[in-house]
Amino acid sequence: MEYYSDKINDNGTIAVDDSILVKGAQASYGSKIMTGFKPLFSAEAVTRLEDKGYVVAGKTHVGEFGLDLVGEFSHYTKQSEKLVGAAPALIAEGGVKAALGVDVNGAPRRAAALSKVDFLKPSYGTVSRYGIISTAASGEQLGVYAPDAEGVKEIIEVVAGYDEKDGTSLKDKTYAYSTDDVISGKKVCVVKELMALADEDTKVAVDAYAKKLKNNGVVVEEISTDLFELGNIAWQILMSAETCNNVSRYDGVKFGHRSETYRNIDELYVNTRTEGFNFLTKAVILYGSDVLSKNRYKDCYDKSLRVRRVVAEKFEALMKEYDAFLIPACSKTQYEAYDINEAFNKVFEENVFTSVANLIGVPALVSQGVQLMGKYFDENTLLSMAAAVEKEGK
Repeated sequence: MEYYSDKINDNGTIAVDDSILVKGAQASYGSKIMTGFKPLFSAEAVTRLEDKGYVVAGKTHVGEFGLDLVGEFSHYTKQSEKLVGAAPALIAEGGVKAALGVDVNGAPRRAAALSKVDFLKPSYGTVSRYGIISTAASGEQLGVYAPDAEGVKEIIEVVAGYDEKDGTSLKDKTYAYSTDDVISGKKVCVVKELMALADEDTKVAVDAYAKKLKNNGVVVEEISTDLFELGNIAWQILMSAETCNNVSRYDGVKFGHRSETYRNIDELYVNTRTEGFNFLTKAVILYGSDVLSKNRYKDCYDKSLRVRRVVAEKFEALMKEYDAFLIPACSKTQYEAYDINEAFNKVFEENVFTSVANLIGVPALVSQGVQLMGKYFDENTLLSMAAAVEKEGK
């Protein structure tokens, strides 16, 4: 499999997903409609890494606008028989020491789980979104891939922090990350409803991880909650609505792909978008248009905003009893190739494991094929748990 959509430096040690701008390198977010676009500046996270001496190796393939399972539906690469994400697979092979990726719909976490590398989606607003190609601004967050928790810590320390260029960046916040906080006595919950949706290999992985946490003095308990089902429905609606608005800028006029067949401006828009977007993106746009329509706005979009608050409050209540969730990142340990016409429903089903973190902005860390999800700004508990388990080996 070819991992790079644009190779930049053979001596580079950091990969950057094609959802993130690197000055002078093609930025397409896996979509034909952005063919040929090369930005005049780099994302803030990339600039911060380069200022510290890190060298970008290249841009890695991602699925169109981050809407698929693990990056399988990029216009620029063929779907493999066994689905993998380019950046985590590259890290697993030792090609780079770390990578940056944007988590908008859970794809980086699923991809990291399949490749058995780590990925941290940090708390919303802690890492600048300036210079990412926006899909669903209220929940997408730039995160870090690395082989282990120590590698994640090294990179997140560089890229996190306030950025005045990003309106969602949190002011007056400083972040000190750690992988050696005391975790003995911490409490973790396993969600019964999510475990019921996972295959046997995934259940074994979660159980094995729970055992290693217990070996380190962590209390692990099973709970029952509808939090994740509610969160998934709300995020699907909000994400689709925001995506519908954000991709409206791609019309063939200023940059990217332009249809060669049109007689007027309306045909230019329609033909360019028909040719430029894949089926999954079109499905999300249509669904987003529907939930934003006059007849559906109140019952769908407005209600989802209220559900977001309910989910946040329920999550906060649970986090008074527990320090983290231990849950699957996806239902399987391997995805098989499938037809894009099945993607909308398939991704929705898999998002039940990941969407809460996008919906309410809490941190989530994938390590050794499973997922830890924690309190706002408490990445250190997740990193320290992962580091302790990683020290015990796989």
